Amino acid sequence: MAGKLEARGLREIGLLTNDLVVEMEEHAPHTTEPLIQLEVNRVVEDSTTDTRIVVLTRADGASDHFMVWVGASEGEAIRRALDTSTTPRPMSHDLIKSFGEHLGIKMERAVLTDVKSSTYYATVFLENKGVARTIDSRPSDAIALALRCQAPIYVTQDVWRRRSGQNLDAWLSKLETKNIGAQEV
Repeated sequence: MAGKLEARGLREIGLLTNDLVVEMEEHAPHTTEPLIQLEVNRVVEDSTTDTRIVVLTRADGASDHFMVWVGASEGEAIRRALDTSTTPRPMSHDLIKSFGEHLGIKMERAVLTDVKSSTYYATVFLENKGVARTIDSRPSDAIALALRCQAPIYVTQDVWRRRSGQNLDAWLSKLETKNIGAQEV
C-alpha cells in the first residue's frame, strides 16, 4: 500500500509515469515479512568464467551465506568500495554518490527484491527533502553504491528462501581445486 501511495504522490508532481510505477511495483518488496540485513563479506574471483562472486553474510551473525555472481568490472567496483580504495578520478559509483550528496539525496538502503531465472533484481531506496523514491537496479550496482554511501543492504525473505547453490564452503573448495593458486579479490 505504501508503494502505491508513494507512486501516486510522485505521479501527481510529475516525477513518475505509469510505466515507472509498474516497474517499481514489480521489483519493490510486496511483503510484510521483515527484511534480512546482509553485509558484504568478500569478493571472490571465478577465473573459469571471468566473473566475481560477491559473498554476503547475515548481519545478525547467522552462518548462512548469500552469493551473487557479477561481472569482473562490477566485482572490482564492489571490492574497491570494501577496501575504501580511491582512484585518481571518480569511478561511476563514486560519481553517482557525489551527485546524490550535491543534490541532497540520501541512499537509505538497497534491497535484493526478486530472482527470476537465476537473475537477481534489486531496488535502491532514496530520500530527498522528505520524499521517498525507489529505483530499479542491478544487485551489483545497488551493492557498490550502498557500500559507498554506508547504506544497509537487505534481502527479502522470499529471495533468501529461493537463493540457489549457497553451500559456500563446498563451492569454494571445488573452485580452489580447479584453480590452484586462484586469488581472492
